[in-house]
Amino acid sequence: MSTYKITKYSYAKASNHGVTIKPSTNPKKKIDVYNKAGQKIASIGAVGYLDYPNYIKKIGRAEAMKKRKAYLARHAHDPKIKDGKKTNSFWADVILW
Repeated sequence: MSTYKITKYSYAKASNHGVTIKPSTNPKKKIDVYNKAGQKIASIGAVGYLDYPNYIKKIGRAEAMKKRKAYLARHAHDPKIKDGKKTNSFWADVILW
């Protein structure tokens, strides 16, 4: 079980995309993403790295926005849909960033 504390930001982003999130059962990941049927569809966020809402808390919104922009640019070429399904990269982008 992950020790990561899920933020209100992440809960809101997940809700906007019609999924639910819970702390990950994988100790190396932050969050597990579940579809409406309750099936796990992704494990996202490496433990030990900050994400957008936690950067806001640590360094402020302006600097967090720079980190967000850099993250999204770094992962822009990651596939977002594979075999007709949204990938872990897609879910990390929309829930954590």
